Amino acid sequence: MTIHEARQQLISDLVGIYDTSEAANIAELVTEHITGWLHTERIKNKEILLSPNQLEHLDKIIERLKQNEPVQYALEEAWFAGMKFHVDKNVLIPRTETEELVEWVVKDINIQHSPLNKQYSIIDIGTGSGCIPISIKKKISQADVSAVDVCSEALFVATNNAINLEADVNFILLDFLDENKWNELGRYDIIVSNPPYVRQNEATAMHLRVTGFEPHLALFVPDNDALIFYKAIAAFGNTYLKPGGCIYVEINEASGKEITELFRSNNYSSVELKKDMQGKDRMIKVISGL
Repeated sequence: MTIHEARQQLISDLVGIYDTSEAANIAELVTEHITGWLHTERIKNKEILLSPNQLEHLDKIIERLKQNEPVQYALEEAWFAGMKFHVDKNVLIPRTETEELVEWVVKDINIQHSPLNKQYSIIDIGTGSGCIPISIKKKISQADVSAVDVCSEALFVATNNAINLEADVNFILLDFLDENKWNELGRYDIIVSNPPYVRQNEATAMHLRVTGFEPHLALFVPDNDALIFYKAIAAFGNTYLKPGGCIYVEINEASGKEITELFRSNNYSSVELKKDMQGKDRMIKVISGL
């Protein structure tokens, strides 16, 4: 089977599970993964035959995709901020709106202060694959970046991603919801987090590719305490955020007003709600009192 034939076979196998456009996009990702060639190289070499090992690998990926497994898990890789991250069932798939959160943090640091003038201390809460702290560290190399997660398997993934991407991040195994553990951490200029924020009653409206494969621990919060992580972050920031420091969080688009009011009630001097590129309320920045 040639590269071109493999791509066409992929699209044919996936139409019905995905729409035609999405099936074509997935076929691009898979053939790039199998061959190691970018699009232009694959076009030039489209009549090259795949090796037996490549065909075997392709068959395994197709079977996983047919089970509705997300392509990122089937390939065990996902792109974020221009970098390739390893992902597996223990971590969420990095998403574009989280890239926007990282961009906001980096842009503010570059506007407010030259990175050369200050060594920022930054912590990411609920790091998963490590995509947030690693991306920040790669863009602001002088920053002292830490990250916590309650899941040791997730931290294993994050640590390997940091090693592979040559980012010096301090990963800490810690249950952030246990306030007694906070004294094991330091004080920070910036707290950033994409915490669990999907209410359990929203699960029925979500696709099987999310609910059937992504870790529920990193997705869902109780219906009767949906802001549990934001309450903890606000309380943590009151003690461990340096004067004038900032908190950046990703949020459920339906909870913008609630979370804004939550931070205001915790005596933060400024609370800004920001929309993502799709026009959804998706991020909040707060500033501690001076």
